[in-house]
Amino acid sequence: MKINQAILHVFDFVACVNVMAQAPMDLGNKTAKRYVTSQAKRMVGNLDSKRGEFAANSGFAAELDSYFRGQGDFVELSLQVADYLAAELGRMEKTPSTDLLVIDFEGDADTTVREMTDEEAEAAFEARGPRYFAIALLEAKQAYMHEMGTDDFGATRTTIARHNAILPNPSQKLASFALIAADDMSVRFVDKPREIAGENKWLIPDGLLQCSMEASSKEVLEAVTAVVEEVAEEFGANTAVALSRAKAYVAEHVAEADEPCPEVYPEEMAREVFAEQPQVAERFSRVVEEGALPEKVVVEKAVAKRVTRNHKIRTDTGIEITFPAEYGENPEYIQFTSTADGHYEIALKNIGAIENR
Repeated sequence: MKINQAILHVFDFVACVNVMAQAPMDLGNKTAKRYVTSQAKRMVGNLDSKRGEFAANSGFAAELDSYFRGQGDFVELSLQVADYLAAELGRMEKTPSTDLLVIDFEGDADTTVREMTDEEAEAAFEARGPRYFAIALLEAKQAYMHEMGTDDFGATRTTIARHNAILPNPSQKLASFALIAADDMSVRFVDKPREIAGENKWLIPDGLLQCSMEASSKEVLEAVTAVVEEVAEEFGANTAVALSRAKAYVAEHVAEADEPCPEVYPEEMAREVFAEQPQVAERFSRVVEEGALPEKVVVEKAVAKRVTRNHKIRTDTGIEITFPAEYGENPEYIQFTSTADGHYEIALKNIGAIENR
């Protein structure tokens, strides 16, 4: 990942003072560079990101497109964003102090979200890949810190003070951000409704970006697996096997696709998941026809890989088992058997070693 430029604007709604930066951050500062790089990686790898498409009359899209084509200034564009967001947030009855982080960066395939060492941040900073423009609202947190001084007699004295302007830790999830890809102007964002001037408003998608709001890949997968579980349960099928098969199908289908956000057809998935139970697959098709699920869903590869990798079950006896989803249909590794009295037996096979965790 290569950070081209980054800038930080400060909205202090406690002191009623906004500090708008007039120049980008000095990314020669290792602490600043590591923080910015970590936040950029967190935005790219966020599973909860909703997708959006700019409206034809979106003023922000026009400004950003000009910037990507080299016809705009980074600082000026960031100031336009800051002015709008500060004005809107200032209309809230109670607004936490917030910093606005704007980043122009080039991503990579490694979207691991974690704290980085100085050396890792340096390596990430120099890499190159797809270009993005990112906007993140960093709500300040309250934290306690030590404070040192001397008393009237010159003796050292320490105390505890509360600081009201602590930035979110890089390991925390961002509550509000937008990420726009330069190649196709596709939008990904996370936001929450805010009460602004007495009206509930989605500040980032509706106000700033003027884009549509579609479910995230994670939400789509959760909806599909929820219907798989519901239909399997309705016909007395083993829900653990059905869900692990559904996850394995999505993982395999998405991995084989060339595009980063391939389409998955739930009805085709159901026919494979319930291959031995055609009546269940038929019931699933009716659910799709009734509108509970769309005929096709778009799933990001990175999200599918993380969400469908493993399947976890918990029995009524308190036993928890986590296993690779593809093993759910492979009796060489795990096998579910129904007993005559209506209970289940689970057999784990071909185990070479057991490690206590």
